[in-house]
Amino acid sequence: MLTQKQLIEKLDLEKHPEGGYFKETYRSDLSISKNELPSEFESERSVCTCIYFMLTANAFSAFHKVNQDEAWHFYLGQRISLHMISPEGDYSNIKIGSDFSAGETPQFVVPAQHWFAAEIDHPEGFALVGCTVAPGFDFKDFKLAERQQLQQKFPKHSELILRLTR
Repeated sequence: MLTQKQLIEKLDLEKHPEGGYFKETYRSDLSISKNELPSEFESERSVCTCIYFMLTANAFSAFHKVNQDEAWHFYLGQRISLHMISPEGDYSNIKIGSDFSAGETPQFVVPAQHWFAAEIDHPEGFALVGCTVAPGFDFKDFKLAERQQLQQKFPKHSELILRLTR
């Protein structure tokens, strides 16, 4: 298997603002007009987009949210803990990986408007996943959490928010 550094080079991954590394691999030529989308979308969107996304032991995905559902697909590496806080403040955690006997799942969809963060569960190594977003991703739909605001909104999750924000 390739090393973390070799995969970053081979897949041409770059640093993502939320943490980790990414590369867009698909953007649909079809688009959806602004008039056909919910009000939180400021302009038209591609029907669908896909990326490679890599988390490492020292590069977690900080709490953020998007306007779309986001499907995660596990490819290789260490198990990921995906932490979610619903708009109502309910917390859930999904283990994304390939060890089905340990309750891991290779695919999971984060609902739109949920705050979410991810980290690998191993002190070393990495995880490579794919993320699919429909309607397609645009950074206009991306909101990185501001630590104090998110802690004030969800005080019972304050320690987790402190650990997984920058």
